[in-house]
Amino acid sequence: MKAREVKRAKLVAKYAAKRAALKEAGDFEGLAKLPLNSNPIRMHNRCSITGRPKGYMRYFGISRIQFREMASAGLLPGVKKASW
Repeated sequence: MKAREVKRAKLVAKYAAKRAALKEAGDFEGLAKLPLNSNPIRMHNRCSITGRPKGYMRYFGISRIQFREMASAGLLPGVKKASW
């Protein structure tokens, strides 16, 4: 799944200028002909360690489960275990 997200990111970057030009011109038929995965809305945040799509913490770039494991192991400085 991580490789699929990388592929989508490349497509989004490749077609970004073309997509913006078509939107500006109002050419919705041209937009429909572009690959579906070139739309940035199809990008999904995933944990950089496990690839988990849910419970993603944007500030750290990891899922809540990995955050908890890393905090318990002392790998995240400044994070104290309160009550979890």
